[in-house]
Amino acid sequence: MSDEPQPHQRRVRYAGTHPKRFEEKYKELDPARHADAIQKVMDRGQTPAGMHRSICVNEILGILNPQPGETGLDATLGFGGHAKEILARLMPGGHLFAVDVDPLELPRTEARLRALGFGEQALTVRRINFSELATLLPEAGGGFDVVLADLGVSSMQIDNPARGFSFKADGPLDLRLDPSSGQSASELLQSVTRQRLRDLMVDNADEPYAIVLAAALQGQYIETTTALAELIRLTMGAAFKRNMPEEERLVETKKAQQRTFQALRIEVNDEFGVLDRFLDRLPSCLNPGGRVAILSFHSGEDRRVKKAFQTGERAGIYSSAAPELIRPSFEEQRANPRSSPAKLRWAVKAA
Repeated sequence: MSDEPQPHQRRVRYAGTHPKRFEEKYKELDPARHADAIQKVMDRGQTPAGMHRSICVNEILGILNPQPGETGLDATLGFGGHAKEILARLMPGGHLFAVDVDPLELPRTEARLRALGFGEQALTVRRINFSELATLLPEAGGGFDVVLADLGVSSMQIDNPARGFSFKADGPLDLRLDPSSGQSASELLQSVTRQRLRDLMVDNADEPYAIVLAAALQGQYIETTTALAELIRLTMGAAFKRNMPEEERLVETKKAQQRTFQALRIEVNDEFGVLDRFLDRLPSCLNPGGRVAILSFHSGEDRRVKKAFQTGERAGIYSSAAPELIRPSFEEQRANPRSSPAKLRWAVKAA
């Protein structure tokens, strides 16, 4: 290793009084040194760049009720906010397994949790899809006492333009949680049939303009998020009735952009297929009396979770299941608007 001093790197400069681009938000991206700046962002009801605000933490802890010495699974580790709270309650003597498919965020989250003092004896981190939870059973002693699956896309992924999850900033049209696996959204649009594109937009996002949008997007070579958003805008503009008020057009266009990105993201990550496999394998991975909580953000996800839990309860696999979904409190939704669509359900394995 060279002993030569490294050149000093100045922080990114930006125009105006506040940084707008992701890479310019140096204070938010270095929370250890700028706690005051982070708190100001959160007090405004916003999520700091590169961070994620865990949702329904108290409700989830109340459902799972982690006890010292138990074995838990965080099936979608993300930023690690839920994992940190669960770990604290599994100590002493307990163990948490945490998995995620994101090769970029997973090592960062593991490093944060290790820095908090959770060593190998308390925490095992694996880069696998959560539908593969059964592969952990030999290490977990045959089953889990508590399981959490947060199905939402993390704010770190949404906010970073390089990940291609949002049309609010220009980035590659990717949308994959694991960029090394499968095809990107750009590749999907080039290869998918018009019929299939229409169907997935209806199934994945309840898109009312699916026929029009599928005709416009199918077969197109679209490289960036903003290029796709612009094509959706032009398509919707031509589809609207001429007497529709301008404000209503803008609202409907934004909704169509959001729904289209959601539909493509669900497809390229096979999110419904992965969830179905997870729900099918889950009962055999829970210890008797084991508790599971699942946080979903789309009606298609929630329907699958609700059906699996109700079917399992009728079959005697689960001793009890959520009679109705749990939503974030009004206070949480006001403090963190990204929590608004969250839907929480739970079940308990029969003893």
